[in-house]
Amino acid sequence: MSSQEIPEETLPSEQGAAHSAVERADDPFADPGLPAHRPRVQDIDERAAKRSERAVASLFLLSMLATVAFIASFVAFPVDKSLYIWPLGHISILHFSLGMTLGIALFGIGAGAVHWARTLMSDVETAAERHPIEAPPEVKAKVLEDFAAGAAESGFGRRKLIRNTMFGALALVPLSGVMLLRDLGPLPEKKLRSTLWEKGKQLINMNTNLPLRPEDIVVGSLTFAMPEGLHEDSEEFQVEIAKAALMIVRIQPDEIKDKRELAWSHQGIVAYSKICTHVGCPISLYEQQTHHVLCPCHQSTFDLADGARVIFGPAGHALPQLRIGVNAEGNLEALGDFAEPVGPAFWERG
Repeated sequence: MSSQEIPEETLPSEQGAAHSAVERADDPFADPGLPAHRPRVQDIDERAAKRSERAVASLFLLSMLATVAFIASFVAFPVDKSLYIWPLGHISILHFSLGMTLGIALFGIGAGAVHWARTLMSDVETAAERHPIEAPPEVKAKVLEDFAAGAAESGFGRRKLIRNTMFGALALVPLSGVMLLRDLGPLPEKKLRSTLWEKGKQLINMNTNLPLRPEDIVVGSLTFAMPEGLHEDSEEFQVEIAKAALMIVRIQPDEIKDKRELAWSHQGIVAYSKICTHVGCPISLYEQQTHHVLCPCHQSTFDLADGARVIFGPAGHALPQLRIGVNAEGNLEALGDFAEPVGPAFWERG
C-alpha cells in the first residue's frame, strides 16, 4: 500500500512519531495509554443522578425490609411445617423463608453499593507509579488528599438519603446472625426436670413388655425398664424414653455402701437412670463383680454400689436413682419421679 492510499489523518505528522509507532508495534508490553474519559449521564444530568440515588436508597431499603422479614419468619414459622413449591417439592417453610429473606437482604446491600459506585462515584481512571512499601511523607499526604477527594466525589456527605439508608441496612443485617443464635435449640424450660415416672407406675421390662417382679431380677444381671403406659409405637416414645429409660440391678444389701441408695431399693434391687450424665448416651455395660457400669461413648464409669457416683471419665455427676417398691400384685413400681433431672447438665438446671 502506498502513502497515497493511506488516509491523511492516519499519517504521522513527524518522523519521531513514526519511529514511536514502530516501537509500540515491536514491544508487546508497551503502555497503550488510557482512553479518553467519557462522562456518564449522571455526571451531566442532576435528574439522572437523583434517579440513581433513589435506586441505591431503594436497594438499601429493600435490604432493611428483608432483614425484618427474616426475623419475623424466624419467629412466625414452626420448624416442622412444610410447603410444596414447584419444582423444589416439599420443603420447610422456615428454611425457605430464612434463605430467601437473608439472600435478599445481602443482595440489597451489595447491589446498592455496586450501583452507587458505578453511577455516582467518580469513574475517572488515574495511573500511579509503583513505589517502595514504605511510603514517603508526601505520598501519605497524597493518599489522604485522594481519600478526601474521593469522599467528596462520592457524595457521601451530600447525599444523605443514600447515607442514611445504607447505615440502616448495615445496622439491621447483623440482627440476622443474632437471631440465628436462637436456633441453637429450644429453651428446655421445665421439660428436662421431670419424666413419666410417678408414684404407682409399674416397671415394664423393655424386652418382654411385661411388669417386672422382684424374682425376675437376679444378682449379676442388668435389666432395662420403662414406665407403665409408654409404648414403642407412640409418637412421643423417643422423647420420653430418652428421659425415663431405667436400668435395674440386684446387689446384696450388705454390699450397698450408700445409705440413701439402700433405703430407695427393694431387697437389694436398685433402679438408676440409664442416661449418662456426660452427653446423654445410653449406658449398657455392667461389670457384676465390681457393680460398675460403663458408658460406651466416652467411658464414664459409675459405681452402682455407692450411689452411682462417677469413678472415672468426663461425666459431671452421679446417675439419678429412682425410688422403687412393690405393689399389691407383687410387681415393682416407682414411688415417685427422679429426685433430680436426668442426663447431662443444662444451663437452666440451676
